[in-house]
Amino acid sequence: MRARWLYVVLVTAAVAISYFDRQTLPVAIAAIQRDIVITNEQFSYLQMAFLLSYAALYAIGGRLLDLLGTRRGFLVIMLWWSIACAMHGLAAGFAHLLLARFLLGMGEGGTFPAATRVVAEWVHPEARSTAMGVINAGTAVGSVLAPPLVGMILLTSNWRVVFLAAGTLGVLWSAWWWKAYGTEPAPFSQNTLDARVLARQLSLREIVGMRSVQSLVFAKFMSDSAWYFLLFWLPKYLYDARGFDIRQVSYSAWIPYAASGVGSFLGGMFSSHLLRRGLALDGARKVALGVSAAFMPLVMLVPKVPVEYAIALFSIAFFCQQSWSGLIMTIPADVFPLTAVGTVAGLVGFGGAIGGAIFGVIAGYLLEHGFGYGTLFVLVGSFHLIGFLAMVLFGGRIQPLGALELREMESTQ
Repeated sequence: MRARWLYVVLVTAAVAISYFDRQTLPVAIAAIQRDIVITNEQFSYLQMAFLLSYAALYAIGGRLLDLLGTRRGFLVIMLWWSIACAMHGLAAGFAHLLLARFLLGMGEGGTFPAATRVVAEWVHPEARSTAMGVINAGTAVGSVLAPPLVGMILLTSNWRVVFLAAGTLGVLWSAWWWKAYGTEPAPFSQNTLDARVLARQLSLREIVGMRSVQSLVFAKFMSDSAWYFLLFWLPKYLYDARGFDIRQVSYSAWIPYAASGVGSFLGGMFSSHLLRRGLALDGARKVALGVSAAFMPLVMLVPKVPVEYAIALFSIAFFCQQSWSGLIMTIPADVFPLTAVGTVAGLVGFGGAIGGAIFGVIAGYLLEHGFGYGTLFVLVGSFHLIGFLAMVLFGGRIQPLGALELREMESTQ
């Protein structure tokens, strides 16, 4: 039990570092622009470069983790993205930043498939959504720390130091991970023996063909279109639309990210509570997902209220989004044997990153061509509801994949 939750803490720290690393650019953008000219469209291209490689390696990295195992796989991806983050600090122009952003996305793409594998390996099914909620709260820790710490470095040094310091932190985590993570067989790494044996024959084509997987991918595509816009554009919105300076952003931008961490934790706990009260797995997950999606439209009101209320609305949206995200990434561990968990989690994350990349470019284009942030917030506020309806209408029941279902899949090949 003690080792099990140590591993959850380790992964939470890795997720925090990953979100700190990806937030360094948005928070430091005003300082970077003094040395390197970056338009709104170019800023969207930097995010697209990150998200496209992030999406590709989410899918490939999930499959790779199923082959390499969690310990070795996580070490490789952390070292990769830490070096890529440090490379931002050496950039001499926009093209160099674009390359560094692309390489950062490649490394970070395997983070949540690895996290889902850790949960599937070590955490009892009734506690999985709580564990994933804790891990997903790491996104808030990194995002909360980014504005004040990056702001402090910018006020005392220069933007290049930000990226070099962030890369060093990831290298130190890698040493901790390699020493601490166990190699003994995990206690909760499979479903029934029959299902586990059959799952070894499960191909990527079979997994992609499942309607449940397709609905999860689509739901993540929609929700992360909203999330990555909020994540990457919040500091820039405060700079552009509300007239904030670096000091004001460092004081205020952390608040919604803190709310996202609370949402991650409470969303997972709520679903686990429903399971302990006797609700079926399908109901426990979908009720929590539905509540999270229901409050997202409040973000549409952001441009219409004073900035203090806008921060509060952002906080509600971040809370609900990360409650949603932790639950979505728990479902592969709920449904699939360990031999397929990384692959499914990778495909789900791939859908989310592609959605974020596409909508990020759309956002940059609209802002450069006369549309305001109000139009974008209307779109963002609707995406989670669309994704949730797709899961309810087309995804079927959320329940462990059994040997009979696997045999039926094989018989259709």
